[in-house]
Parts: sequence; C-alpha cells; structure tokens
Amino acid sequence: MELNTRVLETQDWETLESWWANWKDWTAPPKDFLPNHGTGGFMVQKKDTPIVAGFVYLSNSKACWLELVISNPEYREKDRKDAIKLLIEELEEFARSMGYKYMLTMGRNKHLIEIHKSMGWGSDNKKSIELIKTL
Repeated sequence: MELNTRVLETQDWETLESWWANWKDWTAPPKDFLPNHGTGGFMVQKKDTPIVAGFVYLSNSKACWLELVISNPEYREKDRKDAIKLLIEELEEFARSMGYKYMLTMGRNKHLIEIHKSMGWGSDNKKSIELIKTL
C-alpha cells in the first residue's frame, strides 16, 4: 500500500489531540499556538489510516520552522519510518516552493533526530531548552 500526504484539515484536530494525549511527556498545544490554527502542516496516511503529522511556521525571513511532528502511537507497521521521512520531505518541498532557504527544527526524540540526520540535517549536539511565554 502506498503512503500519501495531504494538508492538515480542521477535522484532524481530534486525531492530533488523541496522539498527544497517548504519548508520554507530550501535551497538545493550544490550537491558536499552531500555524493556521492547527491546519498549517501536513498529514501522512496509508489509505484512511493517519500515521504522522507536522507543522511549518513561516516567517518574514528566508527561514521557517518545522515543528511538533507527532505520530499515531498505535501505528507500528514497517513503513512508519518511511512515513516520517515522507512528511519531512513534503514539509521541506513546501517551504522551498514558498521561497524559504532554511528550515530549522528542535527535537528530543532520539529516533526522530536520527531520521533528520539521515536526511542531511545538521546538529550541534548541544542540549537546548525550549522557552515559551504566553503574552
């Protein structure tokens, strides 16, 4: 079966919330924290089964931010890693098509970090701390 990618839709929110709730140490961000109120990204699925989703924050510079990659905790098929790579490739291509030159991301999941590295992403290997303030 073939993996396919599509733009996130409003009705995906319940699915994403359930994924965040089922992954240890994750909390669903507020919808208004996400690009386009939770639709500013892509979903990879196989047939009708959603596998992984991620968001891209656009800026007024040549840099954008790939963030909050979240996957279906119940999906354990052999093509899971391929689905994650496809998501990253789609987000990269989307950013390129919008005129962006740089894409950044932050992560703490060792498997996701290794996937990024295998796709040519660089890392300084120093620990980072996420800082967020609600204004």
